Order: sequence, then structure tokens, then C-alpha cells
Amino acid sequence: MKKIIITDKAPAPIGPYNQAILVGNTLYTSGQIALDPISMELVLDDIETETNQVMQNMKAVLAAADMTFDNIVKSTIFIMDMNDFAKINSVYATYFHEKTAPARETVQVAGLPKGVNVEISMIAVK
Repeated sequence: MKKIIITDKAPAPIGPYNQAILVGNTLYTSGQIALDPISMELVLDDIETETNQVMQNMKAVLAAADMTFDNIVKSTIFIMDMNDFAKINSVYATYFHEKTAPARETVQVAGLPKGVNVEISMIAVK
């Protein structure tokens, strides 16, 4: 049976989806972009600030499911420009312990919602 995970500490969905779905002990998150959860305005000052907002949004979704970044087993990063990879990676790395970091892929895409530069989704297990 699936349980809908929703929190007002992360941006409300902007379409027909939920922030995350918990099935058993596995959490599947929707992609997070750099929307401020209070103002619902994009945070696009620079790629580091944008990535940090994405990760803070994900942290809030994880917390709503009683999980942390330690529970992440897989993540997917979608980026508009592979030239931003090093900067995105440096922010992303601050949320994980290198020796226990999750599996991950990073994919350059042709477009992302609302014209953002980065979107991240994750799978976590309790």
C-alpha cells in the first residue's frame, strides 16, 4: 500500500503529482527544483544557491517521511548545462558522507520545469 508524503516545508506540487510516495520502507521522491516553499518563487541567484535550495527542499520531503539523506540509496540529477556539473556536485556533496553516498546518475537535458538549471529526485529506504 502506498502512502502520500506531503509537507508545507517543501514547494507544493505544480502539477498532478505528490512530493513523495512511501511504499513499504521505500520512499520515491518527485524531482525537486529551486522553488522557495513559502513564496513559491524560484531561487536562481547562481547555480550553487539554486542547488542548495533543491537540496533543502529534498531535506524537507525526507523529514516528512521520517528520513534523512542517510536513507538515500539512489539519486538522479538533471542539469541543463554539463559545465555546471562541478559546482552542482560540490553543493550536493555537502549533504552526504562520501563513503556512504548513494548511487547516482547525472544527465544533461534539453529543458526543465520553469526554466530551472537543476532538478534532483531520490529514492530512500528505511
